[in-house]
Amino acid sequence: MIGVLLAAGWAVGTAVRWKRDTTARLVRHLAEAAVADERRRIARELHDVIGHSMSLIAVKATVANHVADARPHEVRAALAVIEQTSRSTLTEIHRVLGLLRSDSDPQQAHLPVPGMADLPELAAHARSAGVEVDLTVREGAELPPTVAMSVYRIVQQALTNVITHAAPTRCSVSVDIDGRETAIEVVDDGPRLGRPPRAGHGGHGLIGMRERAKMYGGTFSAGRRPEGGFRVAVRLPYGQSGTKT
Repeated sequence: MIGVLLAAGWAVGTAVRWKRDTTARLVRHLAEAAVADERRRIARELHDVIGHSMSLIAVKATVANHVADARPHEVRAALAVIEQTSRSTLTEIHRVLGLLRSDSDPQQAHLPVPGMADLPELAAHARSAGVEVDLTVREGAELPPTVAMSVYRIVQQALTNVITHAAPTRCSVSVDIDGRETAIEVVDDGPRLGRPPRAGHGGHGLIGMRERAKMYGGTFSAGRRPEGGFRVAVRLPYGQSGTKT
């Protein structure tokens, strides 16, 4: 009888230890997965911020270099855009890198997060780089902040691609919000006649937009238009609370 009780006690102890070890491994795995997801999100944010800004700066620096002697007033205008873009980019990078802090800094929580109200500024940046942007925003409902930031980043990356691969050109940007989903469409006419051909849109920018759409269970499509130019279309379904549908 004593042997049976000892054996039972040993079995129970072994089972408890196994369960405790398994739980600890699961907790570590979930924590590592969460860290990896956060790092990917931060990397995507940095890619969008730096990619857009550097494309705009490169375009304006090229303009300044070509007209330095003949049209100095255009050089000053280009330098003003580069200065403003650099300052805003440093602020954005500071905000994103603040997410890497392990401790909670109350000041970081109050840094502005880009959203719908910042779309006109994106359009203005693109116009300064030679893209005639027609921006249309139809807001039938207020977006949750996380969805609004995703809309901003998608439009930002799409315009970055237009600046990089098609400017100077015309481009239309439409954002439609109906309370259930957000539809985004960015269409450009392609490089104007007389401009040298450039590589088409692609790379990490399209991947980033696709991942943002996937995060909300939405759809993403991008490709050349038969009549010329390029089209990006994204749909982001969301619940009223901002959760995935």
